[in-house]
Amino acid sequence: MSDRESNSLGRMLALVLRHDPEKFGVDMDINGWVSTRELSEAIQNERKRYHWLRGWHFEAIANADRKGRYQVEGGMIRATYGHTIDLDLDLPTDDIPEELYYPCEASQVESMIQFGITAGDRKHVHLSKTIANAMEAGHVRIDRPAILEVDTVRAIADGHTIYRAGKTVFLMENVPGEFLYKVDDNDEIILEIIAQWEREEEE
Repeated sequence: MSDRESNSLGRMLALVLRHDPEKFGVDMDINGWVSTRELSEAIQNERKRYHWLRGWHFEAIANADRKGRYQVEGGMIRATYGHTIDLDLDLPTDDIPEELYYPCEASQVESMIQFGITAGDRKHVHLSKTIANAMEAGHVRIDRPAILEVDTVRAIADGHTIYRAGKTVFLMENVPGEFLYKVDDNDEIILEIIAQWEREEEE
């Protein structure tokens, strides 16, 4: 499987498992699982150039994903986060770090601390395990993201549920502003990452 084919299949996988299982007519259960064999056969029928596709190809993509975006068990696969469809993901809620992080535009900081963070068109707010993870996630759409820290200890004590989704991603339905604090822009990790981005831009 070439890099181009792997990337194309990755995009199809995200589309089906996160947003539109009916795209290829596959059956998805309430917890988001689909059969890798059924999915591979459905794509073969729709896209003849993927006549060689088998279920294990999706398992390989999932197992190689360093963010843990997919979960594979017994010939079934599901996305662990990023959904826009209603599911009961039954994700684990133990081993939650005492702090999690969220990237945003600098202009949004005061508003979010006052009013909180909502999920928007997704079903959950996506939080990162570390400042570095949050910087990486935010940099996809923001040149220099500001980082908010979430006090998960207080949030959980107040009755909010936090789910472990990927290797570095955690989910909340919403994050009230009372649990949010801005990370100092001069934080050593933030400065180091920005310096790295600037070096890459110069190359």
